[in-house]
Amino acid sequence: MNPSHTFSRRHLLGGIALAGISGATQAQSKSDSAPSSPSVRLQKGMTILFQGDSITDAGRQNRQSPKPNDQQSMGNGYASMAASALLTSQPDLHLSIYNRGISGNKVHQLDARWQSDCLDHQPDILSILIGVNDIWHGLQGRYQGTVQTYEDDFMALLERTRKALPKVQLVICEPFVLKCGAVNQKWFPEFDHYRASARKVANKYSASFVPFQEMFDQAVTYAPPQHWAGDGVHPSPHGAALMADFWLQAVRG
Repeated sequence: MNPSHTFSRRHLLGGIALAGISGATQAQSKSDSAPSSPSVRLQKGMTILFQGDSITDAGRQNRQSPKPNDQQSMGNGYASMAASALLTSQPDLHLSIYNRGISGNKVHQLDARWQSDCLDHQPDILSILIGVNDIWHGLQGRYQGTVQTYEDDFMALLERTRKALPKVQLVICEPFVLKCGAVNQKWFPEFDHYRASARKVANKYSASFVPFQEMFDQAVTYAPPQHWAGDGVHPSPHGAALMADFWLQAVRG
């Protein structure tokens, strides 16, 4: 069953203080009718790859020759925080963790660079967070894609990935926004359809699903949206810390 994470006030306030990466959130099942969301199995020597847009990119350096487990190559966002937690808590696994997120990307732009930025790394675990630009750039008049375009492109990308890497374990992250900054009512209800499509893609490909929107919907009951993401899209360090915690829960099961 899909995990639904709940927060204690202490845990969320810990996130405000940039603590809580391995805090006290607890997983609870949603409903008996919810599709399965398998956890990822970590094993010694695995390669983990984070992919996505600016939320994953988070200012990373060494773009032409990224190094595994390197702070500059990982950026300053949730991917770096989650990687640090894994590397320090389980050093005996000797994991190689990469971040190849690129700011501004939509799904079709992931596809255009997929061979060099994903398949060539031969990841054992592949995590993808994509979708906010697919709607945002449309609202700005810079892109003509629809929710169906997003879903079809995402399905095709994962079909290509499964053929090249049949044993890869997938983590699909839910696109999210907070209602502040650049995010206004014009985003809705269309954005909710993008979220639903991401979940549909995760279910089809038996991926672990990370419900980031659900997380932030609970987080704003403890601190205002601007605290977690000033422009409504890009998380603050506080928001990134909560994302890393949620990602780790989904992966560890």
